[in-house]
Amino acid sequence: MLHNTIIMKHDLGDRERLDKARIIKVASLTALFGNLGLAAMKITTGILSGSLALIGAGVDTSVDVLIAAMALFVSRIIARPADESHPWGHGRAETVATALLSFMLFFAGSQLILSAGRDIFFGAERDVPSFPALIVTAISIMGKLLLATSQYLLGKKADSPMLKANAKNMSADVLLSVGVLVGLGLSMLFDIAVIDSWAALAVGVWVIKAAFGIFLEANTELMDGGSSKKYYSRVFDAVHSVAEAGKPHRVRMRRIAGFWAIDIDIEVPSRLTVTEAHTIARKVERAIKARIENVYDIMVHVEPEGNQETESFGISEENFLPPAPGGS
Repeated sequence: MLHNTIIMKHDLGDRERLDKARIIKVASLTALFGNLGLAAMKITTGILSGSLALIGAGVDTSVDVLIAAMALFVSRIIARPADESHPWGHGRAETVATALLSFMLFFAGSQLILSAGRDIFFGAERDVPSFPALIVTAISIMGKLLLATSQYLLGKKADSPMLKANAKNMSADVLLSVGVLVGLGLSMLFDIAVIDSWAALAVGVWVIKAAFGIFLEANTELMDGGSSKKYYSRVFDAVHSVAEAGKPHRVRMRRIAGFWAIDIDIEVPSRLTVTEAHTIARKVERAIKARIENVYDIMVHVEPEGNQETESFGISEENFLPPAPGGS
């Protein structure tokens, strides 16, 4: 019976992993071809119409094409099962890809700022962009809105930080394109070419800001952080819901590609047999899964009541209790 339970647990993990990989693949193909069309349209029109802001927006969309290609590659990696070299599986490939995504965005934003800054501060001669740039920017706003929505919905379904980051990036692109549209409109209305350069500069700053935010999120997961207080509280509540399980401590929670891996120590009465203690540990495991979604693995370490070992890692319930009256 225990052997069958273990097989079912592994099959469930494999099924979730493969489903996630399939959703990421669909999202990546959608983003790849959608952004490829928009990037080609914006860069070509930007060059022909003389709009630096539109070219910059096209470069930003070209980065989205690279991101989609990278996500497609990552979907194949995370579909692989755990092996001797990667006992935790290959889910962190998605987090690494998300960090790389932020570097790509930072580079694209920096280049755009340099180009726009050169025009603004060194007085480069430029013509006012032509009307087609305005039309293409409006089309781009609608296209990016559809792509951002699809990435968000698929990212939510797969609980994929990479797809959610890409959706956030594309949502920023919608606002970015609105800024480009306003800059182009003002440039044409007042016949002042440098307004387009200022719009391009704003686009670059926006891209760098988005890159920084995405990097912070990816870095948190790479450093095994980000498990907020509410998740630890749910773990402690789960332990207290099981009879004869107590003193939850040394709790460590990490996210791997949207799934939780949880380690926890508990104390049980020392009179219990190994089998009885194991049964309590399994009840704690089920109680935690009932309170926290997307748990891939839980390790419950059982100790006898009154254990005095010094704990070097993890979070104890005492960390969440309010300070005693008069305490510091």
